[in-house]
Formats: sequence, structure tokens, C-alpha cells
Amino acid sequence: MASTGISGKNHGLLMLRPNPAVLMFFDLNFPVHHPQHSAAQNVSKKSKGKQPQQPTDVSYSPAQLAAVETRLDLLVHLGYTVIALNQTVQSVVNPKSHVNILDPLLAQLRPRQGIVLLKRLTIVLDQDSEKGFGLTPANAALFKPYDLISLVPTTLATFSLACLTHSQPSALTAHIISLPLTLRLDFRLKHTLVRTALKHGVVFEITYVGALGGENDTTLTDAGAAESGALAKRNWWATAKEVTRVTKGKGLIISSGVVAEADFRAAKDVANLVTLLGLPQEASHSATTKIPKSLVLRAQTRQTYRAVFSDPVLVIPDGAAPAAQPSATVSESLPPPAQAKVAANGNEKKRAREEDGEDGTAASSSKSNSNNAGTGPNSNAEGSSRKKKRKKNNQETR
Repeated sequence: MASTGISGKNHGLLMLRPNPAVLMFFDLNFPVHHPQHSAAQNVSKKSKGKQPQQPTDVSYSPAQLAAVETRLDLLVHLGYTVIALNQTVQSVVNPKSHVNILDPLLAQLRPRQGIVLLKRLTIVLDQDSEKGFGLTPANAALFKPYDLISLVPTTLATFSLACLTHSQPSALTAHIISLPLTLRLDFRLKHTLVRTALKHGVVFEITYVGALGGENDTTLTDAGAAESGALAKRNWWATAKEVTRVTKGKGLIISSGVVAEADFRAAKDVANLVTLLGLPQEASHSATTKIPKSLVLRAQTRQTYRAVFSDPVLVIPDGAAPAAQPSATVSESLPPPAQAKVAANGNEKKRAREEDGEDGTAASSSKSNSNNAGTGPNSNAEGSSRKKKRKKNNQETR
């Protein structure tokens, strides 16, 4: 495959080159399970409802690697260039039992030219998560390897925490809020909470697998954050329309969340599907291109949000021509005694001008006084007497 203007180091952070001719499509929800997930599902009755203990040994079998490679090849064939591998955790991120399963997987996948693979961590928030779900500064080292952090709130309390607290800029900022669209929500999406989250730069995710009635991520199903069937498909359309209405089409991204290969769709087909929710064609197109791109670039700043920038210093490289200095004036080119004489002559000229100015002002004041004297009360009396004489002369002549 030809290079698409994207280069990533060890499938890590995204480096985007400003090439308007390249159109990049994003799928930021590619579910990945623990290789021993089937064994971890055998939970005893005492631990029912709690997160199962995951084995610390992460080793993928050839069949599991082949299945992941096949799904990735299909996404690449459909035109996606940036794909985020998604690891889902239920309720709480326990530093003692949490295992990063994405790094070992990325080390075994074959490189694909022009394709960037990101690492995403999704935390399902339930009633047990209201007391805390691990997003604390003490556990910052656990979240540093992940490029994206996503939250799936299932209650009003966890939704408020996701929008108000964990959306603020920090080393543990949640970049994506993914609502359980296949469930009937027990809480309302308040405009104030959604507006605050959008103001902080968080985006809301819509996974199209529910619209197709496809198979959801088993981790979400086990956590009670997803369902399947005709009722789940009906809930998806109702909840997705509500999300579109509350957000007014702003800050939305569209991802797959697909497990089965038959449920994958091309980016333009997904954009046409989402227009049925009331989104304009341009907004639905941006939900798979522009908005995910800005999200990924903004997520990179999570690693350096406390950086201190010093005052800029101009550094001239070796061999560069020095800057041209301004030409000196005539007085500066003279020796010091001559400069003193020039300065003295200048001061004398200034004093002479000041004296001339004072004399001029005195003369002008005298002229004004004389003019004012001519227009005093005596002049008015003389003018009136002259008018009377003229009247008498005119009467006598008559």
C-alpha cells in the first residue's frame, strides 16, 4: 500500500503531515480481548458481578493473531488509515491486577505501510465506579502507555463525573465519552453537562455496530453496558438520536466497535447511515475525518500538559552572516571633542529659537492689546455720536 502521509514510530503517537490531497479515515474502536479471556469468564458465584482476575501472562496464539490480522486487513481495504486498538476494563482499574494487553499484541503484528495503530483504554463506569475507578495521579504510570482514554458511563453520577471532573486537562484526561447506545438509559443527557464536556475538548462516540444489530464486545456485554437483539437495535436508534440532538452535531465521532468481520462498513457508508440521525452530510463526513484527527492531536498533549516554556532566545547558527548594524550618524562618527562642540552649537541654536519665540509672543500680545483698545467702550460712544450727526444733516437738507 502506498504511503498516505502518516508516519508512526512503533505504532505509537500520531504524526500527521499537512497534505490536503490525502483524506484520512479514522476508526478509534477496534475491540481487542485478553488472550485468556475465555478462561477468565469462568467466574464463581461468589465473585459474580465483579471484574474477573486477568492472567498476567499475555501470549497470543497463532489463531488469535491471524484473526486480528484479518480484521485489520479488512479495515485497511475499506480505506481506514488510523485505527485504535481498544482494551476494555470493567468498573475499576486496579494497579495490582491491571495488565496492558496492547503492547504485546502490537509487537507481534506485522507493520503496514501508511497505517497508524493507536492504543486506547476504555473503562466501563457502573455503581461500583462512583467511589472511584482508578483515574488518580497515583496510577498515572498505568495510563501513560495509552494514546486515548475512554469512559462508558452507565449511571447519572458517573456521567456527571465523566463530563465535569475527568474531562478537564490533566495527565489523566478522558478524551472520549462512549454512551451505551444499545441500552435504555436511566438518566437524561443534560445540556449543561454535555456543553461542559464539549468545552473541555471531549468528544462523544457513536458506534455503528448497534445500528446493524451486530455482535457487541463481550466485555461490554458482561459488564451490562451492551445488549444484542431487536430491542437493542431499537434502543440504539433512540439513544443515538438523543445524543445527536443534545450535542447539536458537534463533537461527535463515529467508530465501529465491531467484533465480526461481516459488520464492518466503509467510512462513506457509515456517514450515509448516520445522516438518518439528523446530522448534515458535512457533519457526518467530519465525524470520521476531521474531528477524530483533532482528537488524536489533542490527546498527545496529555503527556506534556504541565510543560514550562522559557523566554525565547535567538540563537545564530555557526557560519551565518551577522545582522547588519544601523549606520552611525554624523555626530557619532566625529571624535569626542568635535561631538562636544556640535552638541554645544545645537544647544545655543535651541536657546536662540526659544528667545525668538518669546519675543514673537510678546509682540503678538501687544498687537492684540492695541486692537482690543480700538474696540473699547470709547470707540462705541464715538460711533453713536457720528450716527446722530448724520441724521441731523439729513433732516436739514430735507
